[in-house]
Amino acid sequence: MKAIFKYSALALTASTALFSCGPQKTEETVTEVEVMETKTPTLTLLWETPDSLMTNESVLYDESTGTIYVANIEGQDPSEKDGKGSIAIISKEGKIVNPAWISGLNAPKGMAIANGKLYVTDIDELVEIDIATSKVSNKWKVEGAQFLNDAAAHNGTVYFTDMKAGKVHSFANGEIATISEGHESINGLAVGTDGTIYGLDASGLKKWDADGSASVLNSTVTGGDGLIILGDGNYIASRWQGEIYFANDSTQTLILDTKGAESNTADIGYNAAEKIVYVPTFFKNKVAAYKLDY
Repeated sequence: MKAIFKYSALALTASTALFSCGPQKTEETVTEVEVMETKTPTLTLLWETPDSLMTNESVLYDESTGTIYVANIEGQDPSEKDGKGSIAIISKEGKIVNPAWISGLNAPKGMAIANGKLYVTDIDELVEIDIATSKVSNKWKVEGAQFLNDAAAHNGTVYFTDMKAGKVHSFANGEIATISEGHESINGLAVGTDGTIYGLDASGLKKWDADGSASVLNSTVTGGDGLIILGDGNYIASRWQGEIYFANDSTQTLILDTKGAESNTADIGYNAAEKIVYVPTFFKNKVAAYKLDY
């Protein structure tokens, strides 16, 4: 963001001496000059949950209810079908409301909400959870899936990535389709208000055009995990290793680095109304909330 400041400049203009040698008349002109100052975005820690959310990989904030969902792999292997995975619910103050709201999953990762259902990627399945009844209502097997990861929703359609297969899938009306492929290590996914799809893969931050073709917006923010659309061409992107960036189509600024503390920054969530970023720390087993100032 940029702040605008104004100051006055004095311009002295000598009046024309008309047929006389009398005293010169001076005129003061006030000129407004805009000085553009760039503000560096920051993240300020607000709270952390207790460290009992085992191997938490993803956080989703539900704007309609204020509920914060956390996907917990529980095990050490994000590809293992061990039935230990769960979805927890935490409060906006960082308290664990329900550590196992949904249990019996394998390695749950990305989450999205559509039509009263919470959809969760779980290795090779898209799990459908009825929010009202707190029960798994369906499991959709994804043909050829290798490592399903992030998810996002728009107008009732759920989009999700397969990181190892390099694909982006869609789910609507009980049908799964592949909408794009050939994206190495595709992970983070977000959908704009106009339906434009954005993602993070080995080539950087990219978007998909209406015809299905993809173009890279920022080739520096590579290997990203979580993606947030802020608007006005700005984004927040996380890298699992412990980095969070403020980025647009030409620049990127590292605004959080927790590698020294060996704290990961996996699939982040966002409360847009309060500008709060929720960070799943994976092996640190807690969620950290940060106030975003930009």
